[in-house]
Amino acid sequence: MKAGRYRVAVDGVVFGARPIAAGEGRGLEVLLIQRGVEPYVGSWALPGGLVLEDESLEVAVRRELLEEAGVEPSWLEQLYTFGQPGRDPRERTITVAWIGLVRPDRYPPSAATDAADARWWPMSKLPPLAFDHAHILDVARERLQGKVRYQPIGFDLLPPEFTLSELQVLYETILERPLDKRNFRRKIGKTGLLLDTGKMRTGGAHRAPRLYRFDRDRYTVLEQQGYLFEI
Repeated sequence: MKAGRYRVAVDGVVFGARPIAAGEGRGLEVLLIQRGVEPYVGSWALPGGLVLEDESLEVAVRRELLEEAGVEPSWLEQLYTFGQPGRDPRERTITVAWIGLVRPDRYPPSAATDAADARWWPMSKLPPLAFDHAHILDVARERLQGKVRYQPIGFDLLPPEFTLSELQVLYETILERPLDKRNFRRKIGKTGLLLDTGKMRTGGAHRAPRLYRFDRDRYTVLEQQGYLFEI
């Protein structure tokens, strides 16, 4: 059987969450672009495009995210390869999807190239998506929910200094279920990866909570020693 011709593309599933202190209550969000060209012109989609001849896959997806939406994820890893025939009405296209995290307050989307618009969408209020991007997004959400329990990537969605309540709400938002406060704090405390800044969150009606930050340097050292992060 003769091999067919196909194109290789990349798509980026970039999640974000508003800082809890902002009180916006949007929960987990995903970055989408509105397509400015056919097919699916005017429809919302994941940012992405074809891999250039001299690019690696990661370079390609970072370029597309920056060009189409103006964002640079703080954490990015390869998700899955999608190659179902007919997923692109133009011709056979295999896409390598990536999953990333960005703080939306640090990167307001800015559409360019073939994107007519770029916007953060709450996961609870998504528009219909072009191509097979709804399926890709489902796979990415499942990966994020598994990943956040065994790797401290959730800290990339928080401000540098945060309260334990803000950290718990973020985990509950990603996992889409409530967590027992005492058990969560016990597990977080056992990691030894939170540094007490000695400061307090002020401005609330109740007792000011302590502010912490994530000890990324210590985690890097522990990870090299085989440490397993688990929440």
